[in-house]
Amino acid sequence: MSGTRHDPRAPAHAARPRRAPVASNARLTSAVGAVLLVLLAVEGVTIVRVGQLTTAHVVIGMMLIPPVIVKMASTGYRFVRYYRGDPAFVKKGPPPALLRLLGPFVVTLTAIVIVSGVGLLFVPTRWRADAMFVHKVSFVLWFGAMTLHVLGHIVETARLAPRDWSARTRRDIAGAGARQWLVVASLVAGLLLGIAVSPRLGGWLATGGGAH
Repeated sequence: MSGTRHDPRAPAHAARPRRAPVASNARLTSAVGAVLLVLLAVEGVTIVRVGQLTTAHVVIGMMLIPPVIVKMASTGYRFVRYYRGDPAFVKKGPPPALLRLLGPFVVTLTAIVIVSGVGLLFVPTRWRADAMFVHKVSFVLWFGAMTLHVLGHIVETARLAPRDWSARTRRDIAGAGARQWLVVASLVAGLLLGIAVSPRLGGWLATGGGAH
């Protein structure tokens, strides 16, 4: 008798990946969040000795930009789908109230820190002190908000971030390959961005940029 019969002994990972937009979004958000945590930890080391590690500080700062954009897009997607009444996202529910209130501050301060940092490389010398003041103050505020944000999501990030990269779980949810490529592409784009601005550092340092 012809036909295909399901083999109960077949491994679970051989099953067709299921489409689950909520889980897919959560995996992408957690994966890129984990990448950002690593980059921010390295950036924190350069801050401690920024006078000697200015070049590394600037290059890593540039590397942060594309992953930050991906992270904001991913969380923004969940926000829009939830408030538009998508049943799957409504069932998932919103983040805890404190994290929802904190979210706009994290986004705004992140944007200010990045824009002011990039601006330091391009503004005229006479405006550099003002730009540095904005960069430092926004960083202090951002650090406090981001600490609460990380603590609120660290368990979920640790649980979900590896799932698209593990052979045992990557096929559970459709789109693992696309999510992996998006995370890797953001890192490559950030590295290219850092390389692109590095030629400006010589002139910037020569005019006293590193002294700030």
